[in-house]
Amino acid sequence: TRRAKDTTAIVDGLQQGDEVITVGGVPGRISKISEAYITLEIAPDTEISIQKAAVQTLLPKGTLKTLQ
Repeated sequence: TRRAKDTTAIVDGLQQGDEVITVGGVPGRISKISEAYITLEIAPDTEISIQKAAVQTLLPKGTLKTLQ
């Protein structure tokens, strides 16, 4: 489906520093990327590891500052 292709394109194009929202609704900035997982900074000095497929939305740069 088109939605699945869009999601795959987002996940494949993720880069360090990108701002994203996870499927669970958690916003954060990517600090590290591996083959299957990303490390997401969700607050200063607070990071979580999630599967790449858990990324739902790629946000425009600078969006996280407006959410805080």
